Amino acid sequence: VQLQAFGGGLVQAGGSLRLSCAASGRTFSNYNMGWFRQAPGKEREFVANIRWSGAITYYADSVKGRFTISRDNAKNTVYLQMNNLKPEDTAVYYCARQGTGSLYTEHAYDYWGQGTLVTVSS
Repeated sequence: VQLQAFGGGLVQAGGSLRLSCAASGRTFSNYNMGWFRQAPGKEREFVANIRWSGAITYYADSVKGRFTISRDNAKNTVYLQMNNLKPEDTAVYYCARQGTGSLYTEHAYDYWGQGTLVTVSS
């Protein structure tokens, strides 16, 4: 399984970006997927998760109401739409496939993308 995240960039506060994560393999639709982020000097933290069917989503409190996770199983792709971005959203964003364990912890994810940098200027 390979995950490739892209779509990061530089944006002003209040702006929007959409991240994409393309997955290889034929079993993408069987797995829940998540987004995490790591800001400079900080630990990696949970951002959002989406169930295999796309019917249920979970968000960190810090992004709730501003970010939306979605997926297209026909395209083996998961998305993260980020609106009303804030400087504190600046981080490297990673997509990951959930294995077993709590969806809020990175240890529950068994495959990771390489990360894409999002920089939000004030």
